[in-house]
This record gives sequence, structure tokens and C-alpha cells, in this order.
Amino acid sequence: MLRRTFIAVTAAATVATSAFAMSEKDIVDTAVEAGTFTTLVAAVEAAGLVETLKGDGPFTVFAPTDEAFAALPEGTVEGLLEDPEALAAILTYHVVPGKVMSTDLSNEMMATTVNGADVTIMTEGGVMVDGANVVTADIEASNGVIHVIDSVILPAS
Repeated sequence: MLRRTFIAVTAAATVATSAFAMSEKDIVDTAVEAGTFTTLVAAVEAAGLVETLKGDGPFTVFAPTDEAFAALPEGTVEGLLEDPEALAAILTYHVVPGKVMSTDLSNEMMATTVNGADVTIMTEGGVMVDGANVVTADIEASNGVIHVIDSVILPAS
């Protein structure tokens, strides 16, 4: 089962890598080009993190899709957009320093985020980060890698 899941994630990553054409684009430009991260990009802009994520890095970003943001309780996104400090804390919880590819992951792995808190990565039965499923892995950018997740992860309060 784990082997089939890993093969499926690897196949999806291969498709995603060719679709996102490992170009000279940084993480922000790669996310903009994808077209499925408009809420994430707006949040990054509102939190003042664009220049950071366009920087040298490398960074690993667990990127929630627009659907992931839409699944949050009504008014959550709007409230966060009005509170740049809280928004930055949540967004930096989605970023790990360094370039961590799917082949670097192991079950029950802990990774310290830019936020300072740890996320737990599980690899049995599919790759998960703090309960969010990785739906596309290893989208390379010039300054790191993006792993697409199906929900917004939140640091412990």
C-alpha cells in the first residue's frame, strides 16, 4: 500500500514538475503561474512576505490550494487578511527552511517551520503534514520546492 502511494505521489510530482516547467521562476512566481493559489498569493502579499519568498532560500512551502482556504470557517480568511501579524504566523507555519523533497521525508518526521513551531510529517498511507494531505509533491522553483496540500494547517495556539 505504501509503495503504491509513493509511486502515485512520485508520478504526480513528475507530471507537476513538467507542468510547472522547472524554470527560473521563484516560489511566488511559480504559485502565481499555477493559478490555483490565488488566496495564498494574496495572503503572502497581505502579510508582507513576497520579498522573503522571492529571496534566495531555499524554502520548502506546503501550499494550500484555493479550495483549502475556502474550506475554512466563513470569515476566517477575511479576518486574517486584516491581521497581518496573525496571517504571517500562519503562513510561516507552512514554510520550512531548506529544500525538502518528497524523497527526504520519513514517517513521524518533525520539521521546524519558519514560524518556529514543528510540523509532523506522516508517510504511511500517503504523505500528510499536520493532517493535511500532500496532493502534489516536488514542484521545484529556483529558490526551493512547493508541496501542494489540501487544507490549511494551523500552529497550536
